[in-house]
Amino acid sequence: MEPNVSDPWATGHAYEAFMGRWSRMLARRFIEWLDVPGNTHWLDVGCGTGALASALCRDADPASVHACDPAAALLEHARHTNADPRVTFVVAGTGSLPPRPGGYGSVTSLLALNFFPDVAAALREQRSLAGSGGVVSACVWDYAGGMQFLRRFWDAVTAGDPSAADLDEGVRFPICAPPMLTDHFDEAGLRDVTCAAIDVPTRFASFEDYWRPFLGGTGPAPSYVDALSPSERAALADRVQADLPKDPDGSIPLLARAWVVRGTAP
Repeated sequence: MEPNVSDPWATGHAYEAFMGRWSRMLARRFIEWLDVPGNTHWLDVGCGTGALASALCRDADPASVHACDPAAALLEHARHTNADPRVTFVVAGTGSLPPRPGGYGSVTSLLALNFFPDVAAALREQRSLAGSGGVVSACVWDYAGGMQFLRRFWDAVTAGDPSAADLDEGVRFPICAPPMLTDHFDEAGLRDVTCAAIDVPTRFASFEDYWRPFLGGTGPAPSYVDALSPSERAALADRVQADLPKDPDGSIPLLARAWVVRGTAP
């Protein structure tokens, strides 16, 4: 079967259940790695449900945060969960990001870079919006290997449906690996480019806790599941469950690896 997958971002609640709980853990580690001084003006590109904006307000003492996303449904969720006056949420995507007089001290994206239609153009735009010496950065999941709960899912999908191999995010997003990330940042004209890995634990209390978020219809993997027939969905769940590690208490211990990259605007 060939489900029609178009990466729908339907609701903030569904995204939070599927990915948000892990991206919020990752956001704090990403900010620590960036080590940007306080009182900096930030541009958060592809902010989604506001994980990074919230972490910035909690941990980075920003002067301001412009948080942008083209998905109004996700921004609505973000606005309801972050009332910090330093944050402005804007419906905007790459190609129409808001400038700031003097530029931003930090322009960043958390788990969005690989979804930009033209990554090279997006990075050039972000570099142009950074002030002199400003930091441009990104964080993406290691879909090809280290993002284990998605890796187990797509391996089970393609075992039963080889025609779905091109939908696998590890195949779709080759940019989510250090060589391509650093090449793109270099080619965008950024200096002192560096890349590293950040690992966060993703422990699920049970298979139901693991599987339920895949039924929310928001994001590439859930949209694939949503397009299946009930019998196909049940067969896929059985294949996934059979391959997952389990602790004696029934919990599922997995790890999520992200690649982080940064460069400096000239």
